[in-house]
This record gives sequence, structure tokens and C-alpha cells, in this order.
Amino acid sequence: MTSSLDLPVRQFLDEVAARTPAPGGGGAAALTGALAAGLVAMAARFSAAQLPGAGELAGRADQLRHRAAELVDEDAEAYTRVLAAFGLPRADKQRGGRIREALERAAAIPQEMTEIAAQVAEMAAQLAAAGNPNLRGDSISAALLAEASARSAACLVDINVALGNLGNDLSRRAADALAAAHAAARKATAE
Repeated sequence: MTSSLDLPVRQFLDEVAARTPAPGGGGAAALTGALAAGLVAMAARFSAAQLPGAGELAGRADQLRHRAAELVDEDAEAYTRVLAAFGLPRADKQRGGRIREALERAAAIPQEMTEIAAQVAEMAAQLAAAGNPNLRGDSISAALLAEASARSAACLVDINVALGNLGNDLSRRAADALAAAHAAARKATAE
């Protein structure tokens, strides 16, 4: 299976717009988080003179960018499993368990996205305040993109949790991460 990230940008955007189940909202949220982390890494690399530890910040942003990018395909795979589980015959005794298992995974992936986005937004806020002032716009953009990623992903967590009648732990953790991303984005734009 070809990774969505191996496609040219225009083709990936066409696939998002196509009448296919994936890539969809989860992949878009993950890609948005990866873009935000990329902006943080770039801004950090240009902030070595202003911000002690900028190199470590860039390295951490790169790690988060790579993980968020992996979630684009993981989300598509998880959604495919959800569709397959719901497609099982109603008489299949394993159907309910498979649906629940698929929805747990489909909720866990965007929940991880919210945590990544919160970390990225916090780093972006730090850079907006103390990084290279010439990259402040990029840092603010990163914080806002990270917040959007967290908001989208948290919504997907809640949908999957409700659909699978799962425990509220994933939704609570996603809400906490979204609150952190929101606070960081507000801080970045207020500086």
C-alpha cells in the first residue's frame, strides 16, 4: 500500500476531495499537525541566536512532525477497519467485538494527534515570544495550525467514543490536550 505522504501534494488533495472514505478528516488533522511541527522546526533553526536550546526544540519538532505524518496513513487504516467491522453480517457473533476494537483504534489515533498538536502549539508559542522575530509569523501560523489539528482530532475522538460507547478516558485526554493547544495558540497570538 502506498503511503498518502508519498503522493504529490496536488494528488493528495485530490484524494482527500474524492468520493472515497480515506484520506479524510483524520488524515487532514494529522497532516495539519505535521505542517505545524515543520514550521516550528524551521523557526527554531532560525532562532539559535535568540533562544538557547533552539536546536533541541527543532529536533523535538522534527520527531513530532514524523509521528504526525505517520498518523495520516494509520488513520486511514483504522477507518478502513471500522468500515470492515460494520460491514460484517449482523449475525456474526464477533461483529460487536470487532466494531468496538476498530473504534477504539479509530479513537486512539486522533487522541494521539491532539497530544502532538498540544506540544507543537506550546513550542510555537515559545518561539513566537522568544525566537527569531523575523519568524514570528511562522511561529504564530504553527500555533494556529496545531490548534486546528487538535480541535479536529478531538472531535473525531468524541465521535468514535460515542459510536463505540467507549469509556470517556480518550475524550477527556483529547479535551485536555485541546485546551493546552488552545491556550498556547492564544499565547502565541497575544505576544
